[in-house]
Parts: sequence; C-alpha cells; structure tokens
Amino acid sequence: MKKLRWQILVVAVTIVIVALLLLSQQPVSIITLPEAAQGGIYTEALIGSLGRLNPMLDWNNPADRDINRLIFSGLIKFDSHGLPQPDLAESWGTSADGMFYNFSLRPHAVWHDGQPVTSDDVIFTIELIKSAGSLFPQDIKDLWSKIEIKRLNDKTLQFKLPEPFAPFLDYVTFGVLPKHLLETVPADQLANAEFNLQPVGSGPYKFDRLLISGGQITGVVLVANPDYFIQPPFIEQVVFRFYPNSASAFDAYKQGEVLGISQLTNDTLEPALRETTLSVYTSRLPQTGLVFLNLNNPSVPFLQSEKIRRALLLGVNRNMIVSHILNGQAIVADGPILPGSWAYYEDIEQLDYDPDAAAALLIKEGYVIPVGGGEVRARDGQFLTFTLVHPDDTIHTQIAQTLQSDWALIGVKIELQAVAYNSLVNDFLSTRNYQAALADLNTSRTPDPDPYLFWHQSEATGGQNYSQWDNRTASEFLETARTTADFAERARLYRNFQVVFTKDMPSLPLYYPVYSYGVDVQVQGVQVAPMYDLSDRLALITEWYLITRRTLEQTPAPTTGP
Repeated sequence: MKKLRWQILVVAVTIVIVALLLLSQQPVSIITLPEAAQGGIYTEALIGSLGRLNPMLDWNNPADRDINRLIFSGLIKFDSHGLPQPDLAESWGTSADGMFYNFSLRPHAVWHDGQPVTSDDVIFTIELIKSAGSLFPQDIKDLWSKIEIKRLNDKTLQFKLPEPFAPFLDYVTFGVLPKHLLETVPADQLANAEFNLQPVGSGPYKFDRLLISGGQITGVVLVANPDYFIQPPFIEQVVFRFYPNSASAFDAYKQGEVLGISQLTNDTLEPALRETTLSVYTSRLPQTGLVFLNLNNPSVPFLQSEKIRRALLLGVNRNMIVSHILNGQAIVADGPILPGSWAYYEDIEQLDYDPDAAAALLIKEGYVIPVGGGEVRARDGQFLTFTLVHPDDTIHTQIAQTLQSDWALIGVKIELQAVAYNSLVNDFLSTRNYQAALADLNTSRTPDPDPYLFWHQSEATGGQNYSQWDNRTASEFLETARTTADFAERARLYRNFQVVFTKDMPSLPLYYPVYSYGVDVQVQGVQVAPMYDLSDRLALITEWYLITRRTLEQTPAPTTGP
C-alpha cells in the first residue's frame, strides 16, 4: 500500500507540472507570408528604336543603353549615392599615391555562352574603346590612351594612371565584350558585326530574339541568366517594345500591351497619374539648370560683386519655375553638387525667394531704388542691366521670361537673346562672349561628383569654367579632392567647397530636372533612386518580381484576458 501511494503521488505531481507548463505557453498561429519567386514576363515600352546591341556603339542611343544595361556587365557599377559597387570585379584596390588600381574579377563569372570572363576580355574591350570603331567621346579615348594596362593573370589586372585621379572609377563601368567572339572583327568594321544583333554578354539577362513586324525590328526579348554571378533575376523574361514617343507608349500600356513605360513626358504625366493601376516613379536627373554669370566681362562689372549675385538669386522665384513652367518635374537647386550624391552637403545654405532681402542688398551696395518702382542705379548713375542669352526652345524661353519679370521687380533690367543651344555653347559660353547665360550642366554617366571642370581656376580659360570664377580656396579643395581616393576625406573637401560656392555664388543654380517613368502595380520590388544615366532606372531590376510564393512562419498568437 505504501508503494502504491508513492506511485499515485508521483503521477499527480507530474500532471500538475505538465499543466503548469501548458498554461505558460501561448497558443501558436501559422502565418503565410508572400515571398518573391522566379517567373513571369515584364514588357516595357521603350521610347526610341534599336540601333546596335553593343556597348561600344550605344553612347548616343538611350534605348540601346537600356537593353545593354541588362545584357552586359562592367568592372564596377555605382549605387544610388554614386558610390562604387562590385560588378564583374569582385574587389579592387588603390595604391597610396592613387596611381595604381588593381582589379580582381569574379572567379565564376562566365559569358552567356558558358566561356569564362577573363582579364583578356577587359583589355580587349579597352582597346576597342580607344579605336575609331567605338562611339565613345574623344576625351575618354584620350584618357585610356594614357593609362598603362598590365595583365597579372586570368582574373587580375592592373591600371597605372599618369597621375592621381580619384574619378577614375567612372571610366571602368563600360560594358565588357567577349574577346573570343569579336577578336576577328576589325575595329573599323565593328558597327557591321553580326554580334550587334545577337549579342553575348555576362549580365543578368541573355539575348533571346528580336521581334520583327513588317520588316522592322519592333522589340527585343531577353531571358534570365541562371548563371549570373550575383543574384539571378526573379523575372524570367524581359521584353522591350519600341515606340516613337511617350504618348504612343502610354496608349500601349492602356491597351495592355506593356507593363512599363520608359519615360513619361509632360504630355503623358498627368493622365498617367490618374491611372490607378500604374505606379509613377520620379528620379533626379544628372543635370543642373543654372544662370552662368560672366565674372570677367568689363561691360558688367557689377557681376563681380558677390552681394549683387546673391541679390539676383534672392530675386528669382525658383519654386514658381519648377511648379508652373517645369510642371513639377524638377527640384529647386541650391548648389553645384547633385542631391543624393555621397558628396552632397545636406546643410548647405538655401536661399529662398525674398525680393525684399534682394532689394535691401542692392541698397546696401549703393544702388538707388526709385519710389514706385523702376530701374535701380548706382550713385554714379550706372544701371543694373545686362543681356541674358538663352536656348530658343519653349521651356528655356519661358524660364528666361520669368527671370526677366522677377528681376524687374527688384529694379534689374535684362534683355533676352534667344539662340540655338549649340550656338549658346560654342559662340557664347566657350568664347566667354556673354554677360549672363541660361544653360544646363549635364553630367550624365559620371556618378563621381567631381565639379573640377566647371569651377576650378585652371578651367577659366579654354575650359568649362564659363563664369571664369577665380577663387583660390575653392580650387584648392577641388584639387585635393581629385587626388585622394579616401571617400570620407573627399566628402569633407566637397562640403567645404559647397560652403565657399554658396557664399560666393559665382553663378545661379535654379533647378535639377527629374525623370518620370511608369510601372504597373503588379510589378513588385521596384525602387526609385537618383539617376546618373537614364538606364539607372533598371539598375535593380534583378530585385523586381511578378510572382510570389507563400512561406510559413509560426508566431505566438496573442493571448486574451479572462
């Protein structure tokens, strides 16, 4: 009986312990979560037409570059902040003096035909860049002609620069070509190579076929590259169809022919925003609209005064220009470095529209503003008047007219002179034969923020420092930043440069244009980032997806009170 009582007691205690454990546990619920899966077809309307699917020949054809972006890979690529990231090169290093760059290629990188990507392919491509057969600008050809290239082994190579040049990484984003398929093609016959319509690259997508209708190429079909050396894309097939303009591309979307529109222009943007199934993405372009002021023109000596230049900027309603003339397709500019760049200084001084403050500055400089309005004049009778040269297109003409009316409110009179854009650059800016000029600085395909060419003293004569700004402090910051590979140090130097620029205001920044494109809501994972080239909108296409799968996740269900 005693043994039986002990057994009963052990069972009872066990039951109590189990009950307590069960009471202490929360109930578990199973949740299914959507997760990106491979598959699906994404079709995009490209504005333009097919030329040649070869990165040596696409410099002037944005439609070709969009497609080549997916077929070919460069040594490196840049992220949305303009910072270099690995592409074909899994790593690189720079010597302490900034003159040597070593690149190591990914060991498992292969061409779409299965052949390995080697250092020989990179060297072969650079030789093509320098050749008469490529469409690269002459300054890029000249740069590569001065660089010594050394093959270290199949997967490693070295570049020796003639002098330290931190923006060098901008120049190694070119699409690498397969030597084994093109080495028998003479450089001057490259444009006629069959390769250009049946390309083989090493990028995330492989060429599949051309779409032809009525004897014309109407599109290109790409398929996912399962051997891509980074992350194979989720979307299995990408189809590009060509359209002459944004309006016809938007019509194709409404007819269900495409899921994306490569560009939404002013005539299509508003109706696109009303489409409930279309997501509109907007990204900053690598351009700056500004007024160049000639600081070394004796006919307008007052422009040499930083206070007069500041007053002119305070007197411009840039928000009105952006909202009413550019239809919101721009951002008010505040300096010489693009926002979003790693070098952009967030705390840069921002001058809002303030005509009263502008007038007060003019008075402080000795100018007399007549009661009831009219032209301001200095004590010596000199009026604040000058000529503004501007491009003769509709948008720039409207901006110039707005500047004219805004400045008239503070007593500054300007005459407008409309010219063709090529004439503006060649006959006025390049010759320094102007007083003020409305123009656009385009820094496409150069993610590095280096503004040396436009603002350094040495570029004032014969270069692109069209304002002829002569500021030694600013130039020293630019010199040092251009020769050090340390990004933290460069950021500090560019921050200091921007402070000096906004204090001196050698020219008047107005706006940074933006780019809008549309993607159907069923396409997920699309991200927006500042652009350094129009093809950058496709930089993260490997992360886009159309198909999801469900994964199980167990989570404690919430407990309820008694």
